[in-house]
Amino acid sequence: MTKSIVLGSGCFWCSEAVFTVIEGVKSTQPGYSGGKVENPSYERVCDGDTGHAEVTKVDYDPEVISLSELLDIFFTMHDPTSLNRQGDDVGEQYRSVIFYDNEDDRIAIIRKMEETQKSYSKKMVTAVERLKNFYPAEEYHKDYFKKNPSRSYCSAVIRPKVDKIKHTYSQFMVRT
Repeated sequence: MTKSIVLGSGCFWCSEAVFTVIEGVKSTQPGYSGGKVENPSYERVCDGDTGHAEVTKVDYDPEVISLSELLDIFFTMHDPTSLNRQGDDVGEQYRSVIFYDNEDDRIAIIRKMEETQKSYSKKMVTAVERLKNFYPAEEYHKDYFKKNPSRSYCSAVIRPKVDKIKHTYSQFMVRT
């Protein structure tokens, strides 16, 4: 059985790169969710007027990795206390957000957020919303980090996030 969750943690190049190394993740797809414009382009989302967030759809095997463990990784890889910003990426399109598609997942997400909030001195601002739409990003965004490891953004921003997750969760989740 495969389940899906759609996660926004800033730039989708980062989140896709992180989740592709996690054991139990079957596939990832960068895209756009949460906005009012159908089939938005990357340029339009970057303009900040669509309401969409850059997200990664994560398809996973819950018998190998749980939603709770995926959310641990999600909260570790970005700052869930930062409103509409991750590092130098600023705007609503870079917001921290979790899109769920069923009530059981919503309840599990809320519980995990309550548990995780105890680790932060600032209030978490991660939004939790029912998934209404998901638009895959343009093909050149798929596997961006894998295809462009020597680009400056990849080496300066993405590589440290991937390395942090590999180190933090190596004992049971990360595949090589």
